[in-house]
Amino acid sequence: MTDAQFRKIAAIVHQDSGIILSESKRSLLMARLNRRLRVLALPDYGAYCDRLDSGDGPEERRHLLSAITTNVTAFFREGHHFQSLGQDVLPAMITQARAGRRLRLWSAASSSGEEPYSMAMTLLDAFPDAANHDTLILATDIDPEMVERSRRGHFSAEAVTPVGAPRVKRYFQPQGDGYDAKTDLKRVMRFGELNLHDDWPFSGKFDVIFCRNTAIYFDSAARQRLWSRFAAALNEGGALFIGHSERLDGPAAALFQATGTTQYRRNATPAPART
Repeated sequence: MTDAQFRKIAAIVHQDSGIILSESKRSLLMARLNRRLRVLALPDYGAYCDRLDSGDGPEERRHLLSAITTNVTAFFREGHHFQSLGQDVLPAMITQARAGRRLRLWSAASSSGEEPYSMAMTLLDAFPDAANHDTLILATDIDPEMVERSRRGHFSAEAVTPVGAPRVKRYFQPQGDGYDAKTDLKRVMRFGELNLHDDWPFSGKFDVIFCRNTAIYFDSAARQRLWSRFAAALNEGGALFIGHSERLDGPAAALFQATGTTQYRRNATPAPART
């Protein structure tokens, strides 16, 4: 991969996703793109750059982002977040949901689904009849292949180990060499492809947002813009959970109060001053 090819591809990735590919990531980029070259029967990275400029370019850019996105996840990863969700965040929200208020949770970088399914189990542990109320967990990811895996809800026996035997029995059923999420679990979930760098196709606000270990790949401007967009998308008092290596910064930091390790509560918006 020549310097010009690397700069071109890195610029496309940054433009489409806010993700920075520094020179140190060139070998990683090459390794991730080798599969695409084989799938497309292209001889080299120059031909791949030509494809990005062709009529197939927009679709190929989606595959490019899928190729370079890191999908590392696990059920109940950073378990303190789910403990706080179940014990501190959800109880008051559930009371309001039972009284007729909508309840919305969002896994904004859901990868292969372990995070949103962990959110769903935490919700149903505390709110078994959630599906009978206006309650929904939205799971989105930039990678369409990961979205489809999440939607299928099939996980290996090794993957479900952190779930624990009681929850596995309640929420999953054996299927082949692994387990399928039961219908009761999926009833409170919706899945979709979404690039956080693009416009968001919803107008309603959320009560809980998980976006963990994603903003670390963004430059400062893209990261701070994301925090501000989350602040605008959260109801007052709503909870934001971010990754263990991330911290809120920029203008949005003043809109949140830290409530635990890498978790925050959306502050009330001050009323405009009377004139």
